[in-house]
Amino acid sequence: MSLAVSMRNVDPAFQGAGQKDGVEIWHIEKSCPVSLPTSSYGKFFTGDTYIILKTFASKNGALRHEIHYWLGKDTSQDEAGAAATKTLELDAALGGRAVQYREVQGNESDKFRSLFKPCIMPQEGGFATGSKHVEESEYKTRLLACKGKHIVHIKEVPFARSTLNHDNVFILDTKSKIFQFNGSNTSIQERAKALEVAQYIRDNYHDGECEIASIEDGKLMADAASGEFWGLFGGFAPLLRKSAHDEDAATDSHSTKKLLCIEKGKANPVEADSLTRELLATDTCYILDCGLEVYLWMGRSTSLDERKTASKAAEEFIQGSDRSKSRLVRVIEGFETVIFRSKFESWPQTTNATVTEDGKGKVAALLQRRGLNVKGLLKVDTEKEDPEEYIDCTGQLQVWRVNGQDKVLISPENQSKFYSGDCYIFQYSYSGDEKEEHLIGTWLGKQSIEKERASAVSLANKMVESMKFMVAQACIHEGSEPILFFLIFQSLIVFKGGLSDGYKNYIAEKGIPDDTYTEDGLALFRVQGSGPESMQAIQVDAVPTSLNSAYCYILHSGTTVFTWAGSLTSPDDQDLVERQLDLIKPELQTRPQKEGAEFDQFWELIGGKPEHIELPNQKISSVPEGDPHLFSCTFLKADVLLQVTEIYNFTQDDLMTEDIFILDCHSNIFVWVGQQVDTKNKLQALTIGEKFLEHDFLFEKLSHETPIYIVIEGSEPPFFTRFFTWDSAKSNMHGNSFQRKLAIMKHGGTPVEKPKRRVTASFGGRSSGGTEKPQRSRSVSFSPDRPRVRGRSPAFNKLAATFENPKDRNLSTPPPNVAKLYPKSGTTQELGSKSAAIAALTKSFDRTSARESLMPRTVKATPAESKVTAETTSKEKTISKEKTTPKEHTISRSSRLESLTIKEGIKEGDHEDDGDEEGVPIYPYDRLKTSSEDPVTEIDVTKRETYLSAAEFKEKLGMKRAEFYKLPKWKQNKLKMTAQLF
Repeated sequence: MSLAVSMRNVDPAFQGAGQKDGVEIWHIEKSCPVSLPTSSYGKFFTGDTYIILKTFASKNGALRHEIHYWLGKDTSQDEAGAAATKTLELDAALGGRAVQYREVQGNESDKFRSLFKPCIMPQEGGFATGSKHVEESEYKTRLLACKGKHIVHIKEVPFARSTLNHDNVFILDTKSKIFQFNGSNTSIQERAKALEVAQYIRDNYHDGECEIASIEDGKLMADAASGEFWGLFGGFAPLLRKSAHDEDAATDSHSTKKLLCIEKGKANPVEADSLTRELLATDTCYILDCGLEVYLWMGRSTSLDERKTASKAAEEFIQGSDRSKSRLVRVIEGFETVIFRSKFESWPQTTNATVTEDGKGKVAALLQRRGLNVKGLLKVDTEKEDPEEYIDCTGQLQVWRVNGQDKVLISPENQSKFYSGDCYIFQYSYSGDEKEEHLIGTWLGKQSIEKERASAVSLANKMVESMKFMVAQACIHEGSEPILFFLIFQSLIVFKGGLSDGYKNYIAEKGIPDDTYTEDGLALFRVQGSGPESMQAIQVDAVPTSLNSAYCYILHSGTTVFTWAGSLTSPDDQDLVERQLDLIKPELQTRPQKEGAEFDQFWELIGGKPEHIELPNQKISSVPEGDPHLFSCTFLKADVLLQVTEIYNFTQDDLMTEDIFILDCHSNIFVWVGQQVDTKNKLQALTIGEKFLEHDFLFEKLSHETPIYIVIEGSEPPFFTRFFTWDSAKSNMHGNSFQRKLAIMKHGGTPVEKPKRRVTASFGGRSSGGTEKPQRSRSVSFSPDRPRVRGRSPAFNKLAATFENPKDRNLSTPPPNVAKLYPKSGTTQELGSKSAAIAALTKSFDRTSARESLMPRTVKATPAESKVTAETTSKEKTISKEKTTPKEHTISRSSRLESLTIKEGIKEGDHEDDGDEEGVPIYPYDRLKTSSEDPVTEIDVTKRETYLSAAEFKEKLGMKRAEFYKLPKWKQNKLKMTAQLF
């Protein structure tokens, strides 16, 4: 009998369950499931049994489910049995594909605990015991032991001094105060997680008004809270060392895996030399005994009644073996967990998806006939072809080619042209939400040699280290580029061969012919991409088998240029060919070819037309992005990744500043490194990512060339934070994890953000202060007339209309935002026109963000042109009316703006040495004080000293303005406060 026929037994309480992302809970009353209100979620009673459904909305729109049934320590056998049975019915209602977990009070899995962060604290009572709540006449003092770096396991222990030890965190909950005792051997992460428990107790048992005190093991009567804590134990006394015998240590005496077949409700051993997938029959249920985990595997062809019988047999197997700490996990054929599959020596990587979808359709049809709501059961949305950008694609790019142990800066017009035999380093700078963001990456060509690959990574690491690790980093292999990389480069061309000395020497030593691309040689390019802002031309072997009906191609030999359009290509694909011709052969006329109607000369150039040709007709698909999984990683030792632990239902708070985490998104992985990780281990981040790919913990068939991003705490880019509900203030806090939790607790849940640091380091001879980064244009102009002219972004055109002279060259970098100025004179016509221009600029941006995110930049053409220093001469302080030479036109707009601002007013830090400022009104000191009875209005209140006369300024602060602004910022503020100007 099939599963679908057995659906008549599904409980009506499960109607409409699992149709949206989130948690749903039922508790068992008289062997029937009763839905709980959301206000009761997370509140468990020791005498009750619960069914918990977790629904996940996958990226492709499909819904998947996990089911847990929780047994309180005082629950009855009847209710426990009912929960096991009803869980199978719920699974059947959802399509028969959910993994089901049996959870016993005190021994719950981390996956279950993660649904109810920070902890589970069952209360006495429940339906089975005849009372819903147990009221205490007097608040009961209790001592709780806490364990766990990521998920907290708590256990109530005897309230006695002998219970305390150095290896645990303890929470002493009294009526008037909550004490957290941190054992000297506990980690920072354990203390931070235990503090979350203390806050949970305060909020749920003390109405949020109880004081929390932290007690450090080893510190005697250091403060009043310590004295009060030890006083509750009768006074301080040294703690004994913990006994070698740990009652809570999980022992696994069943390390040998055993497979048992369930027949007529009995479990019989299966004799086999090794565990393989072939041992499992689709019409049978099996028990796999792995000691701490016991799995019940149910074939797809088994009926609901057969599954209920097998479930009962599995429960009896655990109880009969006195396996109180063992967890029972029930899995369905085709939807086994990664851990279950890993128990077998061989397991096929593919599953019969057609069968599973068909089964789900039958279930939905049957439910609909019974009048049940099946909305959402078959919901599967098609995945977007073009994922969102998650990054500002109008930023600035610098590219270097690796040559031996050095890197060579590539000119802007050639920085999107790569060679497969070379390695490249790129630095991309763009505007983030709060500051300028930076991404430093390496691109490793398929034909590149190992020495230059290692050199590229080493050079990139040095760049990241010199910027104090406050940037994101990427390692990308040719052929596995993420969409983010293509969006940054926009029009990428990859040629065969290489230009580096290392590549040239390698092919010479090996006697390999040099196939490096030449403009007058024979070359075939496959054109691909999603649009003008992300298109690529990849050189392939000039042979017929390189053609694919789903792509367009460019073929050139000397002055002859053909374009070839496959039979399955669209007008958009053919448009990309025209755009790429602008970059490869802009000056030559082309001869269009369509598949099946090619000229003989076309075939002759690529080796002749085959007699029988059957071209591939599918596009090369990129790796789709999957549902993210977060892992905590230990550091490397002897090139071995010691331990990886998955963090379930993760949030930003799971990222601990002392640790390294990996976010696995299938198409790429992120290695997140906390600020408290030491520098040596930070430099190992890429190696940790590579080891993670080698192990393939989720059995995803991850390529070893999967893109790896390295993300440093405090500099998380938007394409990483999109996986979280992100609060940047948390990642910018001072201190370790425990200190941060304390600070948040003291400030009512508001993180105390540390001051932001702006990264201004530069490379390749580019100045960090007065020059502009080279940047290529960000879009391609195209019309039916095919004018091959590079254009500029709409935002920049708006700025250019205000600032540019029509004779100026076409720059693609917008000018920097101008800080608030204090004009020396408002009478000249020249100043008025420029002030209007500045006003027009500042109105086009959000004032609160533009000043923080934009930095003056310039194009560095030659070393001589970069010698623009902060110490300007009197000649530089005026606007030159002399004619500029063509060479001078290479100086950036920011340099011209610097000259403009110096003429118009005085910037902070550039005040005159003496004398009053022209055009700035002067007021008496008494009217500028904040406590003044007649205060001056309509002034910049953050710079009150500006409106003092030079003599009064010197009198109040005892120095000249120039000397004042040379002082550190903190000292300026202190002097201002002393003078009562603020």
